[in-house]
Amino acid sequence: MIGSIDCMHWQWKNCPTAWQGDYGNRKGQKSIILEAVAGFDTWVWHAFFGVAGSQNDLNVLGQSPVFNDVLRGQGPNVTYEVNNTVY
Repeated sequence: MIGSIDCMHWQWKNCPTAWQGDYGNRKGQKSIILEAVAGFDTWVWHAFFGVAGSQNDLNVLGQSPVFNDVLRGQGPNVTYEVNNTVY
């Protein structure tokens, strides 16, 4: 189950000159986008780095495989207990 999903923009100070056009934003800053998914128990279930190109949070989420399982109704196998019954 997804507890929290977030995209973080890391500024890339030493971006190679040949890649600056791909990793730059409209302000001229170079950055890499990290998408992370954490569960309610603070376990990190997934991490995804945005690829080169015109990237924003929505584009990274669209390319990320994190929602594929959710759309198929699948999730990780987790054992839990409710009212002394183990599921």
